[in-house]
Amino acid sequence: MSDLKTPQKDAYSLILDAIDSGTYRPGDRLVESELADRFGVSRTPIREALQRLETQSLLTRDGRSLIVASLDHNQLSELYVVRAELEGLAARLAARHATEEEIRVLRDMVEDDRGLTDQPQALSRANRRFHKQIHLASHNRYLVQQLGLVHRSMALMATTSIAAEGRGRDTITEHDAIVDAIANRNEEVAYQTLKDHISKAFVTRLKLDSGAVKSVGD
Repeated sequence: MSDLKTPQKDAYSLILDAIDSGTYRPGDRLVESELADRFGVSRTPIREALQRLETQSLLTRDGRSLIVASLDHNQLSELYVVRAELEGLAARLAARHATEEEIRVLRDMVEDDRGLTDQPQALSRANRRFHKQIHLASHNRYLVQQLGLVHRSMALMATTSIAAEGRGRDTITEHDAIVDAIANRNEEVAYQTLKDHISKAFVTRLKLDSGAVKSVGD
């Protein structure tokens, strides 16, 4: 029997994952040679990946250097408006199309995440998985693609709103309500509940950025 090998990620995915995980943060300079050494790939695919990320506005120019882009207040507001509408639509469609198995997975995710409320980075990763599962449960490939673009841009935020004190517990409660609406096949409630969830996350982010609330560990 032949061995099954795990497919290797390409340079674009490797750099994107590093930005998403916070290895590279807004303002950090990306250097071809350093990236090639870090990921063990040649400089040509690294160069092509950097060009692609620049085209997608995830990287920006600082003189001759490429740095990880950051979002100003207006860009952040615009991103959350689009995210709220698309996420709400995903929840609406999930309430219509999700299989019982997909709903079971969502419920299990919420239960598993209850123990992460005081671990903002771990809960942030779990939160992305939860939302991704809702996207897939919408059974609309074009919506999944658009939400993928939105979440790529979300990686340009230096901190997670879940880091605010109390936000972790609130996030789990809100996720629970979203899954209930999807399980009950209530499309309008699912849509509005998820939109409200994104709105609350945006308010928390604005407070974090203004220093009006403390982050976990402060």
